[in-house]
Amino acid sequence: MSKNATHPDVLKRLKRAHGHLKSIITMLEDDRACLEIAQQLLAVEKAIGNAKRALVHDHIDHCLERSVSDGDLSADAAIQEFKEITKYL
Repeated sequence: MSKNATHPDVLKRLKRAHGHLKSIITMLEDDRACLEIAQQLLAVEKAIGNAKRALVHDHIDHCLERSVSDGDLSADAAIQEFKEITKYL
């Protein structure tokens, strides 16, 4: 199977979240204001959510579609996998 088109974007989003998370740890160690920390936690949460959504959508749009059209996966199996992966949205 070829490399997924969105993986570089997902990786970039996760690296950004990782950087935010490291900053939050430093903020906590430095006893920064809770409001500032909460704002940064929200940024991490959104970055991870966006990465997850991009990954799931790519899987549906490309992997499942390709597997069915190539005959590697039956329509019933693809529907079951679709149901499974959409739990993570």
